[in-house]
Amino acid sequence: MRRFLIRLLIVLLIAVIITLIAFRLSAVWRETGTKLIPPSEGTMISTPLGTLYTLTRGPADGTPLLLAHGTAAWSGFWAPQVAALAEDGFRATAFDLPPFGYSDRAADGDYTRTRQADRILALTRTFPNRPIMIAHSFGAAAATEAVLREPDAFAGLIIIAGALAMAETPTQAKLPLPLRPRILRETALSLTATNPMATEMLLRGLLYNKDAATDQIIRTLQAPQRRAGTTAAYADWLPALLAPRADALSRTAANYADLPLPVRIIWGDQDTVTPPAQGEALAKAIGQQPVIYIENVGHIPHIEAPDVFMTSLRAVLKEMRQAR
Repeated sequence: MRRFLIRLLIVLLIAVIITLIAFRLSAVWRETGTKLIPPSEGTMISTPLGTLYTLTRGPADGTPLLLAHGTAAWSGFWAPQVAALAEDGFRATAFDLPPFGYSDRAADGDYTRTRQADRILALTRTFPNRPIMIAHSFGAAAATEAVLREPDAFAGLIIIAGALAMAETPTQAKLPLPLRPRILRETALSLTATNPMATEMLLRGLLYNKDAATDQIIRTLQAPQRRAGTTAAYADWLPALLAPRADALSRTAANYADLPLPVRIIWGDQDTVTPPAQGEALAKAIGQQPVIYIENVGHIPHIEAPDVFMTSLRAVLKEMRQAR
């Protein structure tokens, strides 16, 4: 009986290893089988830190807005909001924060929050006027870092469910041991973030309104993930999500006091990814206005309750535009 159990465990272990290898190989085949061309409705903007894919709509003389997406999303995830803001007379630009979307990926694999802030600041320098930054989730970390570093480069900041990992005294987290080897990160990601079969499950895990995970939203998220090297690039990025640098300005609560520009916070009251307590701590650190909550919404307000979200966003933008 003991020999049988040992043999069974060996067989199961071999099966698991083969399965993991198969998923990693399937990601390689999926990501090299198609040469992806960035969607024609967008524009590639060259900066000293690489070329960024952007989606811009609205009159050239409109108040400029810059929209940053969250984890594994891209500018296309903001497309309905960009179109609506353009109709309101704004010059709205959503951009792909690498390694996501169609922007150039970092040759050195540096996706730390501080380096992402460098990319955002480089993009703002291509604008004729200071933009109002609108940033969601993980993208809000890089955007807020950029604002804290150079507040004069922006006319305002709107944080939506920001994944900032802010603390009174931040500590440096370590990457979980099983994810420290790059090959294991790639394997884990090929099973999850870059696995088309897992997209809906992962997206629904972020939402309170599960029905918002529509086929169209899922297809939008998956569109750029067929780029060559996606899983490998995500593996370079993952430490920035799970173990953000403690020395980033946006990690320390005291750095948010006395910002010389208007800052507003929008949050879903049912968010379990970045719970409302994080929004409250952020509002206290900034000391300007209370959190604007959208009821019965989770981590992605702009797809869970798009109309209510746009009402809140428009009100904040009107306030900021009048203050300019």
